[in-house]
Amino acid sequence: MDTLENRMMIHSGKGPYQCSQCFESFSHTNELTEHMRIHAVENKYQCNYCDKVFTSKSERTKHIKIHSREKPYQCNQCKKAFLFDNELHRHMIIHTEENPYQCKLCDIFFTDEYALNKHNIIHSGEKTYQCSQCDKVFTHNYKLKKHTRSHTGERPYQCSQCDKAFRYNTNLRKHMRIHSGEKPHQCSMCDKAFLRIDGLKSHMMFHTGKRPHKCSQCYKEFTHNYKLTEHMRIHTGEKPYQCSKCNKAFTISSDLTKHMGIHSGEILYQCSLCDKAFSGMLTLEKHMMIHSGKGPYQCNQCCKPFSHTNKLIEHMRIHAGETKYQCNYCEKAFTHKSMLKRHIMIHTGEKPYQCNQCEKAFLERNKLKRHMIIHTGEKPYQCKLCDKFFVQKSDLNKHIRIHSVEKK
Repeated sequence: MDTLENRMMIHSGKGPYQCSQCFESFSHTNELTEHMRIHAVENKYQCNYCDKVFTSKSERTKHIKIHSREKPYQCNQCKKAFLFDNELHRHMIIHTEENPYQCKLCDIFFTDEYALNKHNIIHSGEKTYQCSQCDKVFTHNYKLKKHTRSHTGERPYQCSQCDKAFRYNTNLRKHMRIHSGEKPHQCSMCDKAFLRIDGLKSHMMFHTGKRPHKCSQCYKEFTHNYKLTEHMRIHTGEKPYQCSKCNKAFTISSDLTKHMGIHSGEILYQCSLCDKAFSGMLTLEKHMMIHSGKGPYQCNQCCKPFSHTNKLIEHMRIHAGETKYQCNYCEKAFTHKSMLKRHIMIHTGEKPYQCNQCEKAFLERNKLKRHMIIHTGEKPYQCKLCDKFFVQKSDLNKHIRIHSVEKK
C-alpha cells in the first residue's frame, strides 16, 4: 500500500521524500540526497570559465557546454541544434505531433512530463500560491515572492560598488562584471569580448554580414528589428515621440530626450553648425568630425575615416576580400545582398522611383526626393550661422566648412 501511495504522489507532481530544510519533495531517495548537498555546501566542482560550482562532475560538464557554445545534438528535420540530448528529444515531438504524456484522471495529453506534472497539481489539490495583484499562480512560495517584486518595485540586491539595485541576484552578478571588467563572451573571429551573450550575437552579424530584417519599401537591410522599425518611419513620416512642452516631434526616443534638455535647463553640448545636441563633450567632438569631413574611426590600411564603427567594419570587408554576392552580368561582387540588388538595376535599367510631375525615374528614393525640389523650388537646408538656404544637404555641408575654417 505504501508503494502504491508513493507512486501516486509521483503522478500528482509531489514526491514521498521531503527535504527537512526547505520542504521540497522528491520522487526518489537519490534525488533527495543530491539536493541535500546544496544545503551541506558540498559544491566541489568549480567551472573554469565562471564562478559557478556544482555538486557533481557531470553537472559541471553539462554547464561548460554553455560557455563553449557547442550544440552537438542536431535535429534531422530542421536546422536546430541543442546542448543536451533530452532537449533534442523534446523538440522532435514538434515534428511528430506526438503527445505521449496522458493524464490518468482526464483525457488531456501533453508533449512533455514537466507539463503533465504541472497539470496534475489541479487534480492533487496541492496548495498553490496566487498573486494578489494579478491572476498568476505559483507552485512554490519563493517563486511568488520573486514575482511580487515586479508589482512592488522592490530591488533587494544592492551593488556594493555603485547605487544600482536589482530584483534578482542573477542580474546583480551580471552587473558586477561592469565593475570587475569581466567579459566572458569571447568572439571567435576577433579579440573582442562582451558582458552579455546578446552583445556577442549582435557583434557576430558584422563578421557574417547577416542582416535578417529587410525593408519592404526599399532594399535596405538591418541587423536588428528596432533599427528596421526606426528606418520605416522615413517612409511613413511617422514621428511618435512628441515633446510635451512644445509641438516638436521626433522619430526616435533618444532625440526627444536630448531635446527635453532644452526645456529642463539641463546642460547639453550643442553643435554650433547644426541643431544637434549631445550629453557629453566627447560625443560632440566625434560629431564635429562629420562636419569637417573627417571621422573618429579610421581604417588602418588606407586611412579612410568613418563616422561610425559599423561603417568602418563594413569598409574593412573590402580589404579582407569578403565579397560574397557576385553579379551575374559583370565581375563585380558585393558584401551585402542589398548592394547587389541595387547594382543589378544598372544592368536591367530598372528605375522604381518615378516622378509624378515629369517622366524622370530614379534608382534610389533619395535621388527622387532631391529631384522633386526642382519642381517645388524649395530650399530646405538652412545654415544656422548665416541666412543662406540650399537645395541639397551636401551643398549645405560644403558651405558649413567655410564657417569652421573661419573659426580656426
